[in-house]
Amino acid sequence: MKRKEVMEQLREMDLNELREQSDSLKESLFRLKFKKSLGVGESVNDIRRERKTLARVHTLITQKEAQEKAEVK
Repeated sequence: MKRKEVMEQLREMDLNELREQSDSLKESLFRLKFKKSLGVGESVNDIRRERKTLARVHTLITQKEAQEKAEVK
């Protein structure tokens, strides 16, 4: 999936869905690193992609939390 498509999907999610996505990405990243350590396939690009997506999710979580705080004030 293209980066723009992924970002559009992530922006449409609410805060709870983003947190769930973050947890699933962390688990996926753990599994990819484990497979790499076992030598089962070349997954360096997959690891890099998952890390970047996880960073994007964390950025969106921070933005949405700040937005909610601004709305409360």
